[in-house]
Amino acid sequence: MRVHLRTAAVVLLAVVMVAWFLRGADMRAVWAAIQGGQLGLLALAVGVTCLTYVFRAVRWQYLLRPLGRPPFSEVFKTTVIGFAVSTLVPARAGEVVRPYLLARRAGFSAASAFATIILERLLDLLTVLLLFGFYLLCFHPAAAEQHAAMLRALKSGGLLTASGAIAGLAGMMIAAGYPETLAAWAQKVERVVPPRAASLVARLVKTFLQGLAIVRQPGRLAVAGLLSFPLWLSIAAGIWLGARAYAIDMSYPASFLLMALLVVGVTVPTPGSVGGYHKAYQIGAVAFFGVANDRAVAAALVAHAISIVPVTLAGVVFLAQEGISLGRLRTLAAPDPGEEAR
Repeated sequence: MRVHLRTAAVVLLAVVMVAWFLRGADMRAVWAAIQGGQLGLLALAVGVTCLTYVFRAVRWQYLLRPLGRPPFSEVFKTTVIGFAVSTLVPARAGEVVRPYLLARRAGFSAASAFATIILERLLDLLTVLLLFGFYLLCFHPAAAEQHAAMLRALKSGGLLTASGAIAGLAGMMIAAGYPETLAAWAQKVERVVPPRAASLVARLVKTFLQGLAIVRQPGRLAVAGLLSFPLWLSIAAGIWLGARAYAIDMSYPASFLLMALLVVGVTVPTPGSVGGYHKAYQIGAVAFFGVANDRAVAAALVAHAISIVPVTLAGVVFLAQEGISLGRLRTLAAPDPGEEAR
């Protein structure tokens, strides 16, 4: 029953977000605008966007080095599968499926692999915010005067998020140095839960912290941070090329502003960030780049399709090769805790 209620809530949220996004749009004009996109630039946007998954796999393989050395082909395949699952299943289930599948093949703990996913997200946040900050320091949004309050809110939110990400990274660095001690503290929950469950919690804590081993090596952590820049610069390039395909007057650095908004939009917990991504793109295009609403809606729809359709198709193919049906995705998203701790 809870699963059905959660699914209904997610579907309702997606419907509300899409309705908000399409409110006031002339769908005939939107369709005409979609057809008017420059195919060459759109093809380049697709190619650059696909390249981002290569960069993601390279960085993840590097973060996994303290645990093992899985081949790049496996890391890339599970990366694509993970993002495809997040498109097909709500609540970013792919973030759990991805480390689980790779750990099962490579022979290390899924909890340790999952820790590297959290580290990835912190690096992503910091990289996006650094690029956004660079844009604000060196450039000026064309429509900033008319939407100064929105820009101030975006700046404040960015500073707050950056502070949280830095604090989270610092906490990881401290915790990673004491896996045995923290596991012993976790064992103390046996005062309120059965001893077997307490032992399981302690093992999960220990193996999770082992996955953060790289944060105890400043040089390696710095390299992981540097590897985040080609990834997000390629994502920005895909956004920029897609915008230029619809004659949106946007410089390449200006895509850092739109990218920061999209990062906010994709936090909406719908499959594939449907609705949230679209609305964030629309707000940015209209407010900061003076785009007419119908053209902004068209560009948002195409940009979202470029970001999810190729990776979803590739992920479904990889899932089929693994013999994993879509019906098993929910099971994979919630693997057995005992297996996680091993």
